[in-house]
Amino acid sequence: MPETLTTSTRRTAARIQGAGLLAISALLLAGCAPAATGAAPEETAAASGTVTITDNHGEIEVPVNPERVIALDNTTFQTLSDWGINVVAAPKPLMESVWPDLAGGDEVLDVGLHREPNLEAVIEAEPDLIIGGYRFQDYYEDLKGIQPKTIEINPRDGEEATSELKRQVEILGQIFDKEAEAAETVAAFDTAIADAKSAYNGTDTVVGLITSGGEIAYAAPGEGRGVGQLFPTIGLTPAIDQAAEDASHGDDISVEAIAQASPEWMIVLDRDAGTGEEGAAAAADLIAGAEALQNVPAVQKNQIVYLDPTFYLDEGIQAYTGLYTDVAAAFSGASS
Repeated sequence: MPETLTTSTRRTAARIQGAGLLAISALLLAGCAPAATGAAPEETAAASGTVTITDNHGEIEVPVNPERVIALDNTTFQTLSDWGINVVAAPKPLMESVWPDLAGGDEVLDVGLHREPNLEAVIEAEPDLIIGGYRFQDYYEDLKGIQPKTIEINPRDGEEATSELKRQVEILGQIFDKEAEAAETVAAFDTAIADAKSAYNGTDTVVGLITSGGEIAYAAPGEGRGVGQLFPTIGLTPAIDQAAEDASHGDDISVEAIAQASPEWMIVLDRDAGTGEEGAAAAADLIAGAEALQNVPAVQKNQIVYLDPTFYLDEGIQAYTGLYTDVAAAFSGASS
């Protein structure tokens, strides 16, 4: 996502601002009724019931079908959109191009980007529940101080990736009384993975790449998000197998090194396509323009899978379902 407004000074300022606003938060949450319902947050929770879930920090009791939800974790946006969940505040620059229904109009307050969040908007929204985490995880304590019913259910580092995605949507199903819908989402995900495993011949070598700022980077198998996760999940044979130095953005690699590895397949995440960087070179153009890559089997056979342009903004279970579906179709097409 865009890396604007990134300074330690601003982050510190945002934290100080959050701490200074906690007293105001307490007054607002205790004395102000949500405009949409006319009921205090505690009354809303009592009317809808509560459920105890286990988030990334442990057990927490939260309201079922909360009326006033703030969603900050982009990996939950597609699920909330699919289920017709309305939010009262969100990081609108992250969602407006992909989830305009969640971004809404002026009635949805803008928390801004995670580099410099607007914590005043969080307070003003008077939430019953805050879904934090992932890009906003550095502000967990600030958010928890504003609304104790703050949860983080984003996939955890060091845990098995597919299980974490399932866990996340299943917890959301508990909270929003959508457990049947969550089960359907998980089933579609499992099917897509099974199809990709079945379509892969087990021997073709694959390299994962990430493009950004006109550069091609290497995505290490099993590392980071997106491309790297396909290797252990499907059982892909890496054309290059080395540990990651920068799992999120990819590692520097020369096109000559890629050519020497001679991969049968390339799977490519175009970060600039997701962030909408003006004037950025498309991944397909970078690969087509690299003379050293033109004799690589993946290029000669057109065996290149490009992730959906919205993947980098999404990264939820539905995005992975689409990715595994695309990979299965590509492998099947090559073998038919």
